[in-house]
Amino acid sequence: MKRVGNLWPDVISLSNLFAAAKAAAAGKRFRQDVAGFRLNLENEILQLQRELVEGRYMPGPYRTFTVTEGKARLISAAPFRDRVVHHALTRVIEPIFERRFSDDSFACRKGFGTHKAIERARKGCRKYRYALKYDVAKYFASIDHEILKAQLARVIKCRQTLDLAGRIIDGSNRQEDVACYFPGDDLFAPFEFRRGLPLGNQTSQFFANVYLNPLDHFVRRILKTDLYVRYVDDFVLFSDDKGQLNEKRERIAEFLCGLRLRIHPGKSRVYRTSDGITFLGWRIFPERTRLVRENVVRFRRRLETIRESYNEGRIGLAEVRQRIRAWIAHAAFGNTWKLRQQIFDGFVITGRSAV
Repeated sequence: MKRVGNLWPDVISLSNLFAAAKAAAAGKRFRQDVAGFRLNLENEILQLQRELVEGRYMPGPYRTFTVTEGKARLISAAPFRDRVVHHALTRVIEPIFERRFSDDSFACRKGFGTHKAIERARKGCRKYRYALKYDVAKYFASIDHEILKAQLARVIKCRQTLDLAGRIIDGSNRQEDVACYFPGDDLFAPFEFRRGLPLGNQTSQFFANVYLNPLDHFVRRILKTDLYVRYVDDFVLFSDDKGQLNEKRERIAEFLCGLRLRIHPGKSRVYRTSDGITFLGWRIFPERTRLVRENVVRFRRRLETIRESYNEGRIGLAEVRQRIRAWIAHAAFGNTWKLRQQIFDGFVITGRSAV
């Protein structure tokens, strides 16, 4: 496909910026920074447009916090005006890349998602004897800025659009240190490369798909893999030939080195599908699918928090129902009928009338 140019007028158009502000505010309208921006919406958008047109726009500082559900993760929240710019950029360039993305990539894409990825993995477990499960070590923290910008430039030839993407990428706050050596590196190489994208950015999710898109095509076209599924940096290949999968494991490791990425040594190996594979919080077998224990424990704790929040008057009964129904809909995707009965048989909230 040819590179696509003349995108800048679409990025900075008022219609795109207003639509981006609406998208960035979805579900967050009552947060202080969002409400403040929306209160003076027209002036804020016009100011952003002027900064973009004149090349004066620069990302602001991130607010960081740690989420401890499961493994601890550093989350970075950009200022709201920056999130508007993130949406303005991806609204224009994401459809261009979408045509180039593989149907084997399921994260953060319309019409794909977690459940469809799990269904693809179920199909693999039913059809094949072995699965090669792969996990990239510290993926977001390892993404190389120059490699990512080069990947964008292979598709886009609009200088202003690429400059804006580069400012967002290089404006990333400091992530977890990942000091690794790759073939050809000298002693100082790990400290000279700019790397890492912040978890929490809408652009980071999109850039993460761009970064591993070459891997998807390598696995399909070069390795000739029949069934493959990837969700961000977790991916699985299926086959009836265990030796073939081990060979592919080595070739994928070499390919990832070219992207300055490493596999997670303890989570990347060949499994028998009859023994089940762990993928996206589920344990998938040929004939059944179960939630992993950690997810069940986490929801039990969340249920207690919901009970306490309701009893203390911080949420109403409608929100209790909404949160519980959302989890039930997720859990119902697998073979969890008895588990759901067990969890909710003992769940009672009392002491307040319905709100």
